[in-house]
Amino acid sequence: MQVILMERIEKLGQMGDVVTVKPGYARNFLLPQGKARRATTENLDRFEQQRAQLEAENLDRRGEAEKVGAKLKGLVVTLIRQAGESGQLYGSVNTHDLATEITEAGYTVARNQISLDGVIKAIGLHQVKVRLHPEVTVTITANVARSDTEAEAQARAGHLMSADEQHAAEAAAAAETEAVVARIEAEEAETEAKQAGEDAETEPSAEEADDAAKAGGDSDEEKSTSG
Repeated sequence: MQVILMERIEKLGQMGDVVTVKPGYARNFLLPQGKARRATTENLDRFEQQRAQLEAENLDRRGEAEKVGAKLKGLVVTLIRQAGESGQLYGSVNTHDLATEITEAGYTVARNQISLDGVIKAIGLHQVKVRLHPEVTVTITANVARSDTEAEAQARAGHLMSADEQHAAEAAAAAETEAVVARIEAEEAETEAKQAGEDAETEPSAEEADDAAKAGGDSDEEKSTSG
């Protein structure tokens, strides 16, 4: 079937090109989504009449997409998933999951704008293409990990970590946590010791306490005599 493209279609052609496609592809995708029209004489004439307007509108949309793409490019989204020792996920990460994470990061993206060769089935750093416009595509990174600690380590390493690297990262994180706890405990002990010293300075010595007691006794005796 011959169609006239109303926008650029990757690996197919540019806006205004007349191309031959399979009937099913045209009926199920191109025609219902307005990406193409049947290449009839009437449609070809109509396109030529509207070409300038269509190209101007496309240029505006592309400009907006490029602005968003400049901000979105290089974005890293983290997805925490359960996985086995080999790194294989108990499930998968699909276009819906990615679109949700990207949207939560502040960019409105639909799942049909995410380009994946297949669902993600393993932990690691995965390059994902986001189509913002037929002529504007940016690449982001999906950091799929079993924990936030592993995700941070993968991001620093820049690749899927080996088992040894994972264990080293976990050990380093544990040591860092222990160091923080030890520092807090030391600060608390120092504060308690300082407070105890201040309290000791304000309390009377045993001799001063005895003198105070005797002074109190003499005072009571004088009151009794005078009475």
